[in-house]
Amino acid sequence: MIEKPLTSVDVEFVTTLHGDERVSFVVLMQPRGDQDRLLRAIDDVALGELDEAVHEAGEPAGPAAKAPAERALEHSLASLRTTGSAAVGQIVEDHPLDLLRSVVDEVNADEVIVLTAPHYVEEFFHRDWASRARHKVGVPVLKLFAHSEEAHSE
Repeated sequence: MIEKPLTSVDVEFVTTLHGDERVSFVVLMQPRGDQDRLLRAIDDVALGELDEAVHEAGEPAGPAAKAPAERALEHSLASLRTTGSAAVGQIVEDHPLDLLRSVVDEVNADEVIVLTAPHYVEEFFHRDWASRARHKVGVPVLKLFAHSEEAHSE
């Protein structure tokens, strides 16, 4: 499960987690939601990114976030495929944990990777996707923090 496009660093990391073992990916892209805006702003402040907190109101959310999420998903799938990995995916419309559980069952997944930015408020209260998924999916859940291309282009 991802919430923003995979960077080249993310792709390299997830495709090499299991060494030379052949892996395939089912990517679930969670669009940004209005309900998350306040939590994202608090996280930005906690991380010292005050400029980001101020701009949260300008970020697309709800239905307006679907088109950017579709582009992010296609970019991520293409990036995974360039490594030789099989990758399919879909946008999460409703009930993300139910969808995640059904995908795990359908494809007989060995594990779930939740690739996300730090969400300190949600993590503190165990309301982040990884914490909630651990109680729902029945397979190991690995939580990784997404990378930023800007941070690695210096």
